[in-house]
Amino acid sequence: MLDLLILNKKIKKLKNKIFLLKKNTNFVHNSKKIQSIDIKIKTLTSHNNSKLISRLYKQKNFLSQEKNTIKILINRLYDIEYWIKLFNKEQDLEILKEINTQYQKLTKKLHKLEIYTMFNNKHDKNNCYIDIQSGSGGIESQDWTKMLLKMYLKYSLNKKFKTNIITKSTGEIGGIKSITLKIKGNFAFGWFRTETGIHRLVRKSPFNASNRRHTSFSSVFVYPELNNDININIESKNLRIDVYRASGAGGQHVNRTESAVRITHIPSGIVTQCQNNRSQHKNKSTAIKQLKAKLYKLEINKKKIEKKIINQNKLDIGWGNQIRSYILDDSRIKDIRTKIERNDIHNVLNGDLNQFIETSLKMGL
Repeated sequence: MLDLLILNKKIKKLKNKIFLLKKNTNFVHNSKKIQSIDIKIKTLTSHNNSKLISRLYKQKNFLSQEKNTIKILINRLYDIEYWIKLFNKEQDLEILKEINTQYQKLTKKLHKLEIYTMFNNKHDKNNCYIDIQSGSGGIESQDWTKMLLKMYLKYSLNKKFKTNIITKSTGEIGGIKSITLKIKGNFAFGWFRTETGIHRLVRKSPFNASNRRHTSFSSVFVYPELNNDININIESKNLRIDVYRASGAGGQHVNRTESAVRITHIPSGIVTQCQNNRSQHKNKSTAIKQLKAKLYKLEINKKKIEKKIINQNKLDIGWGNQIRSYILDDSRIKDIRTKIERNDIHNVLNGDLNQFIETSLKMGL
């Protein structure tokens, strides 16, 4: 009976969490919003507005999924409470085992939903771009950038996100100077945004004959893909658009036509480029999307800087924007912001980032 008493206390806590989650996700409001979206879709079916209809369906599907998940959690909770009453009558240990099993499953589902409710950034649901730039240090930093790319590709694969390399500048002996990666999937920006910052690698250099310890830095910048209907004012007079021949695979077509596009926003100095399509028009469209996203991020950063000036006495000074150190020869990874330390370096570099990212989301970073 002791096990059941402990389990009863745990289930009571779980019940409070579920109903608090129901309240925080605006369960009733979302139900009304779904009905409102259905009405909008019906009025639009007679018009030629497929993009807006698609966007509304996407919004409806997200709200429905969230609503249905909470309903499932509540129903399973009631099932567990019923089995507890049944166990009290029959004292069957098999029922107690089943209660334990269902409790574990319910806890996992609740944890997953709790993480999603932490995506409170306006664009957390969006796809995103990741810029990875090697710092000073030549070959060492370029190799580190390549390792970070592999880490994020593996993490994306684990999350079942689609990835696409937008532009890439390779180093002298196979490393990467800089790369822009597009991540496509639900809450892609939400999952990746806290990875923005400086990533520091310390290891015995494989490129040095004396095997000396070397420190390398690479910067990671994550920003959301913005929808076309978001109003970012870009005047054509403020843009310099350069076209050039794309490098890399693609045969004679790539070498013969100037399909690659580089766009410079003159007032801010922001540069975006794309060369992964054979169509110059498509490359230009992708580069413009990136530019809109970066300009939006620039405005957000301005507000953050203003806030930092007000609260500058509360800031930790010393590490700057560095968020994580990967110390290979000590088999140690230390996350500066969350204070998490791990020794399973191989797992982390192969995309096991959930602990770092989930903790940073819980902290509201």
